[in-house]
Formats: sequence, structure tokens, C-alpha cells
Amino acid sequence: MLKYIGKRLIQLIPVLIGITFLSFAMMRLAGGDAVTYMYEKAGGAVSQEIIDEAKKEYGLDQPFLVQYGKWAAGMLRGDMGTSYVSGREVFDAFAEKLPATALLTLSSVLVTLLISVPLGILAAVKQNKWVDFIIRFFSFIGNSSPNFFAALILMYLFSVKLGWLPVVTSENIGLSLILPTMTLALSMASKYTRQVRAAVLEEMNQDYVTGARARGVKGSVIIWKNVMRTSMITIVTLLSLSVGNLLGGTTIVESIFMWDGVGKMAVDAITMRDYPVVQAYVAWMAVIYVLVNLTADILYHYLDPRVRLGGDRL
Repeated sequence: MLKYIGKRLIQLIPVLIGITFLSFAMMRLAGGDAVTYMYEKAGGAVSQEIIDEAKKEYGLDQPFLVQYGKWAAGMLRGDMGTSYVSGREVFDAFAEKLPATALLTLSSVLVTLLISVPLGILAAVKQNKWVDFIIRFFSFIGNSSPNFFAALILMYLFSVKLGWLPVVTSENIGLSLILPTMTLALSMASKYTRQVRAAVLEEMNQDYVTGARARGVKGSVIIWKNVMRTSMITIVTLLSLSVGNLLGGTTIVESIFMWDGVGKMAVDAITMRDYPVVQAYVAWMAVIYVLVNLTADILYHYLDPRVRLGGDRL
């Protein structure tokens, strides 16, 4: 197990190099930089000498490979750089924004599981009956609706019309959390419900379920003790993908509701060509996906001993 974990962590190195190098290149190809952006937005006339001096201060006058090399060397020392716009340490900015994104991730995953698992099981047990058709219909609608559309509908209904919830994030974090959580949970729960239904139906057609029924075992016992344990592999797979996306920051939802997380921070940094923040965000996303997938692989191994990890002997 430790050998497998070490191997996966070593594989993270070329992934980080490749992803950060490509993102560095694409930001440069997009044109512009933080210094030019700041002076353009200032509204006043600034001489080219001042702009060039500011670029030299930030190292933006150096060749692309030199800039990337200095950033990579700093990352190896644990230095994520300094924001060109705010002047703050990038690590401090991430540490400040991460709790908000982690809170939104946790609440969204919990609500998604509370909705999708019971509905998925119910749809499978009531296969091809009116309950199944209703659940499948609404899950199709939810899965087809983009996040920004669901966010606007919920905002209009609960904030504008009913006035129950704040339109954007306010000092009341509890109330502010409801709308972005509902927005994310609607699409995820719709997808999860269909996947849970499919996984449960597949297991219910297995011979061991038929045998358990023939022995007089209750249907609820079969579902929760046998079928769901095997179906957990599907749920863990979905969770690993969703948690990676959510921890990386749900940029659209965070921007709509002005939720002050890493996703909104990344959007602002891209707009202002704040390279150190963008690069740190890209590296963060790569690390999160590798670690979440690694965790999912380990969970597979414990949920189903037939699943062998690299280095395990049969």
C-alpha cells in the first residue's frame, strides 16, 4: 500500500510540471499582464517608462522560460509568490479563501448524498412504476440545467420574490450558504440519483440477491447490507470527481453569489492577469485531483478486496 501511494505521489511531479507550464504559456499567449491592466484601469495617462519599470520590478520583462523557472524554484522552496495586484503573499491569500470553498464543498456533498441516495434506491426498487418515472424526469431536468441557470432561478424565487435569502453573500453565513449549496446540489444530486439507481438495479439482478430473497431475507436488509455495499464503489467514484471540482472552486457559482472562495479568486486573477495567483490555483487543482483520486483508489481496495492496487500481489 505505501509503495503504491509513494508511486502515485511521484507521478504528481510531471503532472504539475506539464499543467503549470501549459497554463503559464497560455496566459502569455492571451496577451497583456497585470501591470498594463492596472494602469489601464487607473484611468490616468502613464508613461511607457513607468510601465516598463513596474514590469522590471515584477520580473515581467524577462523571457518566458526564466519567469517560469523562477516560479518553479520558488514553489520548491514553499514560496507561492506574491500577487502582482494586491501585493500579498499568494499562500496567505489561498489560506484565507480556502475555508469558504471547503465549507461550500462539504455542505454541497452532504445535501447531494441526502437527496440522491434515497431517491436512487427508491427509483430502483420501484423500477418502471410512476415513482420511478417522476424521479427520472426531475433528475433529467436537473442534470440538463447548467449551474448558472439554476442559480438565477433560485435567486429570483427565494431572494427577489420571497425575500427569504440574501441575493449575494452577507454577514449571515448560514443564510448565505443555502443558495449556492442548493445550486450545486441540484445538478450533482440529479446525476448521482441516476447513477445510484443504475448501480442498485445492476446488483439487484445478481444471483446472490435472488438467493437471499429465496431464503426469506427482507428486502430492506438485502438493499442496505448487500446491494449498497457493492454499489458504494460507484458512489465513491462520483464523490471523488465532485469533491475535486468543488475544492478547486466552483467558479461560476462563487462568482454569481459573490462567495469569497478560491474559485472566485481565480476568476479575478485571470481577469487581471495576476500570474502568481493563477499558477498557484492551477497547481492546487492538480494536487487536489491526484490526492482525491488516490483516496478513491484506496477506498476501492477496502470496499472490494478484489480490487488490487499497484504493487499488491494477487
